[in-house]
Parts: sequence; C-alpha cells; structure tokens
Amino acid sequence: MPTTICSHEFLQNPSHAQCAAKAGPVFITDGGLPQHVLLSIEEYLRLVGRRRIVDVLAMPASEAIAFDPPKAEITTVCADSDGTGI
Repeated sequence: MPTTICSHEFLQNPSHAQCAAKAGPVFITDGGLPQHVLLSIEEYLRLVGRRRIVDVLAMPASEAIAFDPPKAEITTVCADSDGTGI
C-alpha cells in the first residue's frame, strides 16, 4: 500500500519512511507534488528483474545487425609555426 509524506517529514524522520517502504512505495512530495519514490531493496530488485547492468546493455542479437563501415583513411599534418614541417 503506497504511503505519501512531504519532504520536510522525510528529513525529520527518515526511519518512518524506511519502515513504511517495507509495506509499499513511499512517495515523497515537495510543494504537494511527488518528487521521489522510496522502495525497499526487495521491491526494487523485483521491478528491475535482478538484471545486471551488463545484461541490460548487452545486444545478444548484435551479430544479425549488418554493419560494414568503410575503412578510415587518416593523414597527419605537422603543426609547426613556419610551415616547413621541420
């Protein structure tokens, strides 16, 4: 069951918000508008599916993507002040 508290109450008694987060999300408001949500770690892990960041960013089907960039041709230019290259 969600709980809503104002940011002032959260700053005065954060342990109350932590206890409430065990029962459900805690919405922290500022000026009457929701600004943050406090979740228990169990609820957070349930929402993200216990995925690792490496798994989230991986592209398992990337071999199927056609990608054949042209070969880069790089030339260098000397950065001397008189233009002689020495």
